[in-house]
Amino acid sequence: MEARRVTVQDVETAAGRLQGHARETPVLTCGTLDELAGRRLYFKCENLQKSGSFKFRGAYNAISKLVSSTNQKPPPVVTHSSGNHACALALAAHQLDVTAHVVMPRNAPQCKKETVRGYGGKVYECTPTEQARVETMERIAAEEGAVYLSSSQHPDIIAGQGTMGLELLRQVPDLDAVITCVGGGGMLAGVSTVMKSLNPHVRVYGAEPELANDAATSLAKGERCPLSYYPDTIADGLRINMGPVAWPYIRDNVDDIITVTEEEIKNAMTLIWQRMKLVVEPSGVVGVAAALSDSFKAREETAKHVAVILSGGNLDLLKLPDLLSMSEHV
Repeated sequence: MEARRVTVQDVETAAGRLQGHARETPVLTCGTLDELAGRRLYFKCENLQKSGSFKFRGAYNAISKLVSSTNQKPPPVVTHSSGNHACALALAAHQLDVTAHVVMPRNAPQCKKETVRGYGGKVYECTPTEQARVETMERIAAEEGAVYLSSSQHPDIIAGQGTMGLELLRQVPDLDAVITCVGGGGMLAGVSTVMKSLNPHVRVYGAEPELANDAATSLAKGERCPLSYYPDTIADGLRINMGPVAWPYIRDNVDDIITVTEEEIKNAMTLIWQRMKLVVEPSGVVGVAAALSDSFKAREETAKHVAVILSGGNLDLLKLPDLLSMSEHV
C-alpha cells in the first residue's frame, strides 16, 4: 500500500514554515545558453540556498514540524548522507535547537564532514556501503531515541522541496516546462506535485546521468528498476537509486526522464562557471546538460520558456582543479 501522498496544500504549509528561514532563491538567465538551447532558459539558483543546496528546504520543514508537534524538548534527528542532506540537516537542526546525528561514509569529502560539525552536527563515520550506513543509523536511532529523516523519502522532506515549484510559478509566469535532476527523487516528487496541481500544462522532466539511469529505466518500463551496482558518475550527488516513496509521484506526474553523458555534464558545468559566473557542483548542472541535449530538443519542440533547477553548489575546492581539467574549454 502506498503512503499518503504529499499534496499541494502540504507544500503550501511547508512554504509558511520556511518563510524567513529559507531563501527564495533568484531565477537568472543567460543569452549564450538560450542560444545553445534554442529557447529561453530560467535557472533557479538553489546553489545559493542556505547550506548550499535545495536540501535545506526539506530538512528545515521536517524538523520545524517535528518541533511544533510537541510541547516538550523535541527528540534528536538522525540521517545517513555523504553530502548535501547531511549539511542541510545539521544547519536546520542547529537553527531549531535540535541535536542532529549524521552517519557519513569514511570516504565522504572531508569538507562536508567539517561543515556538518561546524553546524553542530555529530558525525559518525562508517564503512562506505549502504548496509553499513543503514545499520549505523539504526543503532544510533535506537541509542539516542532519534527520529530518522530520509534525504528524499520522508513526506515532510518532499513537501519542503516542492516549495521550489511554488516559487517558480511566481517567478516565471509563462513557464512551459521545468527540469530537475533526479537521484533519490524527493525534489522531482515535490516539484511535480506542485506543477501538476496548480498548472498542469507545465511539462515536468527529470534529468539524470546515463551511468545512473534507474529513474529513466523505471519510467520507461512502468515499474521501479533500481540499479544493482554503485554508479561511477561525476555527478556524485546522484549516485543513488530513486526511492520507493518518490517513485509513484514520478510515475504519475513526470513527462519524461532525460539522460545525459558524462561529457555533457562536464560541458554544462564549464558553461555555467564561465558564462554565468556561478559555482555549481556536477550534480547541480545535470538539468542544464539535459536542457542543452539533442534528446530534449527532439522530445520538447514547442516549449519556449523552460526552468532548470541548479540544485547545489557544494564543491570540494581541493578537487576544483581536477574538475576544471576534466571539462572541455568552451
